[in-house]
Amino acid sequence: MLPPSSPQPSSHQPSSHQPSTHLDTLAVHAGMAGVTASGSHVPVIDLSSTNPLASVQSGGDSYENLATGGTPGPGDSAVYQRLWQPGVARFETALSALEGSEGTVAFATGMAALTAVLIATVTAGRPHIVALRPIYGGTDHVLATGLLGTTVTWTDAAGVAAAIRPDTGLVILETPANPTLELTDIGAVVRAAGPVPVLVDNTFATPVLQRPLESGASLVLHSATKYLGGHGDAMGGTVSGSDEWMVRLRQVRALTGGLLHPLNAYLLHRGLRTLPLRVRAQQASAADIAERLVGHPALVRVLYPGLPGQDPQGLIGRQIAGGGALLALDVVGGFDGAVRFTEGCRLIEHAVSLGGVDSLVQHPASLTHRPVEAGKRPGAGIVRLSIGLEHVDDLMFDILGALDRVLESQPAATAEFATAGS
Repeated sequence: MLPPSSPQPSSHQPSSHQPSTHLDTLAVHAGMAGVTASGSHVPVIDLSSTNPLASVQSGGDSYENLATGGTPGPGDSAVYQRLWQPGVARFETALSALEGSEGTVAFATGMAALTAVLIATVTAGRPHIVALRPIYGGTDHVLATGLLGTTVTWTDAAGVAAAIRPDTGLVILETPANPTLELTDIGAVVRAAGPVPVLVDNTFATPVLQRPLESGASLVLHSATKYLGGHGDAMGGTVSGSDEWMVRLRQVRALTGGLLHPLNAYLLHRGLRTLPLRVRAQQASAADIAERLVGHPALVRVLYPGLPGQDPQGLIGRQIAGGGALLALDVVGGFDGAVRFTEGCRLIEHAVSLGGVDSLVQHPASLTHRPVEAGKRPGAGIVRLSIGLEHVDDLMFDILGALDRVLESQPAATAEFATAGS
């Protein structure tokens, strides 16, 4: 079950001295152990690329331990930043607390994180991947090319069991899906996969709304660049899961050099501390905007899990705590309509990425999902909106203005629609 959104203390009972399990409190304090004792209020940014070695023997032992996926023990040297870094480890500890995982391994980008998982899977002798579409375009691209030695079977949730082979090493899904925001029942996929590990890309939901490990997933992946950082100024990727998986992934990271930079680790850890507040506020605005836009004459449909009929399996409240902070609009006029809308936004920035404090719009078929094979890309009229922390009425004013520009090219359509804030 997801942790409660806020503590519910009783004024008639003594306070507990046990660590809080409330997500809001974990977000603020996780990974901060020892910081105050060191004489600081916030983590110190250690940029050392190399570290002193006490002796030839201990240095060699430390190197071997870290290069094979271990972590430093008492008195061990961190040796070299590529192998292990204390600020990165703090961020990993914090995210593990939020995801409820035994461990987390952080990488330079989300694609570096995915690459490490695929390398670990291939080297274990199980290179076949079952993947559910739609999914992030970068994930789709690396699987479709077979660049990392994988083969892939594309399917949907209903086809997972039939797609499993003796050499299947992983099932990959993203929910809510990118960019259509369809929800997938993680538990059902886990059951269909049997003994095959299931990786869930949790970037859109974050642990504030969804914790895939509680539904039976083996691994949780994030593009930490998005909501975890939340300010569009730090890149990173993470994988959370069991200690056994983390040892394998740390070894891949150490040998391939995919470590998260310590400055980005600091920024991402700082971002976690406001994550619950940001995600809930952005979700509230996204739900409001989605509801206001239903029936607009410039839209074929509004894609948002919280709208009636768009959660047929009843996953909201059971698997995910809300519809999230992204929505997609299927604009009339197909590609031309999508272009007019995207380029018609003034407050909302036309840019890739998502999950920051500012709202962004992009056209997936011609950008993030451009490498996806023809016929499998998102519809030409679909644009994706990442809703930020601006006032919802200001966002609606901008969206409605852009939709008016779409209607200017559709003389048969009526431009009558409720104004922002009505």
